[in-house]
Parts: sequence; structure tokens; C-alpha cells
Amino acid sequence: MTRVMVVDDHPMWRNGLERDLTEAGYDVVAAVGEGVQAVRIAPAAAPDVIVLDLQLPDLSGVDVIRGIVKDLPSVRILVLSASGEHQDVLNAVKAGATGYLVKSTSHDDFLAAVAGTAAGEAVFTPGLAGLVLGEFRRLASEPTAGSDAPRLSDRETEVLRLVAKGLSYKQIAERLVLSHRTVQNHVQNTLHKLQLHNRVELVRYAIEQGLDSSDE
Repeated sequence: MTRVMVVDDHPMWRNGLERDLTEAGYDVVAAVGEGVQAVRIAPAAAPDVIVLDLQLPDLSGVDVIRGIVKDLPSVRILVLSASGEHQDVLNAVKAGATGYLVKSTSHDDFLAAVAGTAAGEAVFTPGLAGLVLGEFRRLASEPTAGSDAPRLSDRETEVLRLVAKGLSYKQIAERLVLSHRTVQNHVQNTLHKLQLHNRVELVRYAIEQGLDSSDE
């Protein structure tokens, strides 16, 4: 059972998320309303996924992300915010968030996003994924130190190229005539080789290597 932690300072919203997640079969291990509290209890709660509001009364959501990722580098953080401002999205992702939804997202899309986040996918409200990829392309154009890249297999490189193009694991499996599990295994092996933590970092690496613009 996937363990989920909810961080939101509005009690009715927080309670509603906790109820929806529990009814959907998730184990809600904590539900808190303050950033400092979230950073403090996250290591003990050990969630797989954190659903986080950016607007908190004591700490900014970005500071909360940084604080949690420092202690739990493999945790997956899905921001659920009223703000769709581009800078808020970029700041959250750069701090370590693996996905970003606005609060106008439907109930079904929210639960699907939590499932995708738990599976290691980068989930964004439509329109925001392109923004994040654009920023990664900009960063990738800056000089980088060293070129000692880990060696990937041809299949891992092929999967990585499709990840960089924004395809889901299911779409990659269909494109390459592989099982969904095989694609996940390739991604996990690649993450391990590159010493990355999540799909967002993997996409950035792929773009830095120019794999997103490779010909079919």
C-alpha cells in the first residue's frame, strides 16, 4: 500500500484530501498544516508520496520541499497549489518536486496524478510540463563541467530518449513492444546508473544530452 502524507494549512481541504486518498486505497500516514511540522515528522512518517500545498503559514512550500528532500531524497513530492504561476512551478521543481497540479484539477485527475507520482512519473497540469521542459532546455544550453557520462545500454538510451520526449511508461511500452514492467525496470536501472532520484531529474539529464531532439 502506497504511503501518502498530506500538507495543507486549510483543514477542510486537508481533511477532504485525506478522505479521498483513504477511500482510494492509500495509507495516509500523516496530514499536517504547517511546513515546519511537515519537515520534522516526514522522516518518521516515511511516506512514498507527499501531496503539498505551496502556500503555508510558516514556511514557503519551496523551503518545505528542500527540507524534506534533504532527509528523504527518494520521496516523491506532488505539489497541489492554487497558484499556476510559472515561477512557482519552476521553483518547486528545482527544489525537488516531482509533479505540480493546480487545485482546480478534478477529483479523478488528482487521484491519477498521485498514482503516477507513486509510480515515479512526473505529473503536471496540462501546459506546465512544457514550461518545465523549456527551462531544462535553457539550463542544458549552459556550459557543464566534465563529460564523463555513465555508460547506458542501447535499450536504456532508447527508453531515455522517449522519456525526454514526454511519453508515459505505457506509451513507451507500446512504442517499443515491451511490457510496462520492463520499461519501469529500464528507467530504474538508468536512474541508478546516473545517480538520479526521479523522472524529472532523468528528463533534465536526457535534454542535457540532446536526446529529446533525436530523430525517430
